[in-house]
Amino acid sequence: MSVTFAALSERHLDAVWAIEQIAHSHPWKQSMIYDLKSRGQLHSVMLVDEKVVGYFYAQNIVGEVSLLNIAIDPTQQGKGYGRALANYFIELCEKANAESAWLEVRESNHRAISLYDDLGFHEIDRRINYYPTAKGSEDALIMSYMFLPE
Repeated sequence: MSVTFAALSERHLDAVWAIEQIAHSHPWKQSMIYDLKSRGQLHSVMLVDEKVVGYFYAQNIVGEVSLLNIAIDPTQQGKGYGRALANYFIELCEKANAESAWLEVRESNHRAISLYDDLGFHEIDRRINYYPTAKGSEDALIMSYMFLPE
């Protein structure tokens, strides 16, 4: 089994779109997934034997990287791919000389929160009733990772 990472490109978009629709309760619009021209983009895919199993969309604006969207194909979860993809995100930030990384996560996503805690992210704040749910809304936890200067 070969696990690799690559910059997200047009050839990956159909696979990313397919995962997006099944991995999230409220997926992004297709036009957002297919937009690869955002300022400061650091969008990447995770490939297992050349097949897309995960991805993230991130944006680096003056050394502050925002993780906008991340997902692993639900059929491939529980194999450590999420941790590997999140670690790759941190490595990519370091290579870009980022000062900090930021993300928002649903308060109900305990697995992701635990992973982010393990990787060194810290809860900074929360956005009240930010994410839609089937029964209303839930908070978003705002988490950050600070990179130490060399």
